[in-house]
Amino acid sequence: MAQGFMRRVVTGHDKSGRAIVISDGPCTTVRTHPNRPGHKSTDVWKTTAMPVPIAREEADPTLGPRDFVPPMGTKIRISEIPPEPESFKTLTPEQAREFFKEGGNPQASTFGQNRRHPFMHRTESVDYAVVLEGEITMLLDDQDIVLKAGDIVIQRGTNHAWSNRSGKPVRMLYILIDGKFDPALAAQFAKGRES
Repeated sequence: MAQGFMRRVVTGHDKSGRAIVISDGPCTTVRTHPNRPGHKSTDVWKTTAMPVPIAREEADPTLGPRDFVPPMGTKIRISEIPPEPESFKTLTPEQAREFFKEGGNPQASTFGQNRRHPFMHRTESVDYAVVLEGEITMLLDDQDIVLKAGDIVIQRGTNHAWSNRSGKPVRMLYILIDGKFDPALAAQFAKGRES
């Protein structure tokens, strides 16, 4: 894990309750994976409860094993996504699951059910995805949506993948919020996995 490519300024309170900066520097970790060459992902911050407890100071919550979204929590993540290599066409469902396992959510991969893209996945979360730089294509089950810098997606637990077909790197910001599928929707997904 290398130091991050984003500056992170974290505020807190001194002993008299005055606002202070408790840390200012690069995000502490960048994660990469051999099954997705050139992809960099940095968890900027996460919370693990609602309402979020606010103390004077807080240890860096992004250190340690990576999780996806903590129960009752949130996460802010920045990703750099390079143009897709030809090698994606030969990835197996097992290799795709390994990528999501290292991201903290091995069950997210739906590649074995839907072969549109090796990184198709579904998570039980609501994600705000913002294109900061570049152009990316969001793949859904039967649709491709081209997104450009400034576009925002509200991803509501849908099956999707991010495909960089632009020939240039893309930078994305994600705010991930723990969610819960409606029971009827969850049953439908379970039925789809069985068939």
